[in-house]
Amino acid sequence: MDRERIDAWAPTAGLDALRLRARLNAAVRAFFAARGVLEVETPVFSRGGNTEPNIAPFSLDFSGRTDGAPRTRWLRTSPEYALKRLLAAGAGDCYELGRVFRDGEAGGRHNPEFTMLEWYRVGWDHRRLAAETAELVRAALALVGRDARLEQVAYRDLYRDRLGIDPFLASDDALRAALGEVAVDPRGLVRDDWLDLLMTHRLQPAFDPGVMLAVHDWPATQCALARLRRDADGVEVAERFELYLGPVELANGYHELLDAAEQRARFERDVAVRRGRGAAAPPLDEAFLAALAHGLPACAGVALGMDRLLMAMLGTERIADVLAFDFARS
Repeated sequence: MDRERIDAWAPTAGLDALRLRARLNAAVRAFFAARGVLEVETPVFSRGGNTEPNIAPFSLDFSGRTDGAPRTRWLRTSPEYALKRLLAAGAGDCYELGRVFRDGEAGGRHNPEFTMLEWYRVGWDHRRLAAETAELVRAALALVGRDARLEQVAYRDLYRDRLGIDPFLASDDALRAALGEVAVDPRGLVRDDWLDLLMTHRLQPAFDPGVMLAVHDWPATQCALARLRRDADGVEVAERFELYLGPVELANGYHELLDAAEQRARFERDVAVRRGRGAAAPPLDEAFLAALAHGLPACAGVALGMDRLLMAMLGTERIADVLAFDFARS
């Protein structure tokens, strides 16, 4: 019997990493307790699923009594919709620390189930929330004797300053040319794909490891659940941010959209994209849309990958190093 099979029962992470995870979870809860943010728990599977075209949700069929409700339920890819239902009910500032699930994501840096921290601040915008997210990351880094300073930059300025192109005005050919020697099969790629490739292949690798970079005000075509507004030049932007620690993306946050009709239209566009790709389209989360129609308070929310944060804290690129048992040993 080979060594790999003999050791298949053993944890993939070292015990020191598991102890650090426990300390990090405790630090997160202390961080929010000091700020009066309520910890909640929401369902792991529900009637509606995430329609985002680049995320694949798992589904399952319930064998028990449903009283006419659908048997097919969808494992959450984030707790976002349920948390917003609580916000609409008047829960106020709240957070959840728990497992989420995404199909097709397994490998060196990904696992089909992973831990997400998501929280919402009533009356805040995305820029203010980006600063608080950085505070939490600094508290995490302090557990391993590290620190990083925060810098905030507009998405448009980042591309103009570091690549010499305007991501909102440059032609698709100019975006492709800016990739330089990065070889990519162009078939089926659209403008947002080229922008994403520039971020992941040209920009992120050069991010300073001693800096947390909050990139805010993204292209309107990448709005997801964020509000839109016109910038100083009259260009429509999405009020969202992504936080990077060096080259590692840690968090994605929005100044949240409050318009139920607009959100439904975005979901329906997502479904059309999915069907055009021949991919399964989960049913819309009607309970979430009803909560939006009832009235979501003005707020900002952010999701932070806890496993990704632990990887950055330990200086590893293997998610297995921070999981008790990764997908191969689960």
